[in-house]
Amino acid sequence: MKQKTIVTCALNGVLTNPKTHPVPVTPKEMAASAKEAFDAGATVVHIHIRNQDNGIDFCWDPDVAQAIVSEIRSACPEILINLSTGIPGDDISGPIACLERCKPEMAAMNSGSLNYLKAKSDGTWAWKPFLFDNPVSKIEKYLKVMNDNNIIPECECFDTGILRSIPMFEKVGLVHSPAHVSLVMGVASGMPAKKEWLPLLLQEMTPGTRWQTICIGRQEVWELHRETVRLGGHVRTGLEDTFYLENGEKTFSNGKLIEALANVVREEGGEVASASETRELLGI
Repeated sequence: MKQKTIVTCALNGVLTNPKTHPVPVTPKEMAASAKEAFDAGATVVHIHIRNQDNGIDFCWDPDVAQAIVSEIRSACPEILINLSTGIPGDDISGPIACLERCKPEMAAMNSGSLNYLKAKSDGTWAWKPFLFDNPVSKIEKYLKVMNDNNIIPECECFDTGILRSIPMFEKVGLVHSPAHVSLVMGVASGMPAKKEWLPLLLQEMTPGTRWQTICIGRQEVWELHRETVRLGGHVRTGLEDTFYLENGEKTFSNGKLIEALANVVREEGGEVASASETRELLGI
């Protein structure tokens, strides 16, 4: 029997300017892009709620979040929604309000802190360095809301120390086992997008852990996708993660990215999971 592989589409992310890097922002744009991704094989969409005025910044208005989630669910009722919660600082009232209002099937749970850095070729910072802080006290608050609302936490791990924390979270009862882990690879100050790392990273997970890779970059991400499928993991792509297809062509279509990723799954001997199979694999 072929391995069932969950394909997730990260629809939009934040901070890119939609005037120069077109990504969906409004409820109708988000729904159309989600439907395009679903038709191409994605059964989960990871979404960021963007400021509806400038289209760039993140937004934690639960009314806006609900409008977007409702529009997506209307366009493709079978799809599972994974809502972002990433925010620096102690005040997480906005993300919590969005979770409680929208009740997505899944939500990102950033599982540790990271100095978020990137240096340019001219020796200057690409942006002002900042700490993406996710102490255990913050994680505990998110997990309580997720557990109270039957939301599956997606444990996002940007480096190896964060990944190694997940079995400890399971051990002390913070996270139900088996956890759902995402290996975020390709962020400049986190784990690199190198397929050779995957076997070592798998050794740090509790047996039975559900895992996927999130690959940030250009053409290098595609070999990592292939290795993920070979090793039994799930996969994610979308305009949050890359604008480039495996052949180097640039695209602003989530549908094209998911179509290409679904082909990778099949070429590597897997089978793209249906919506019902995805729910079964995730224990929903």
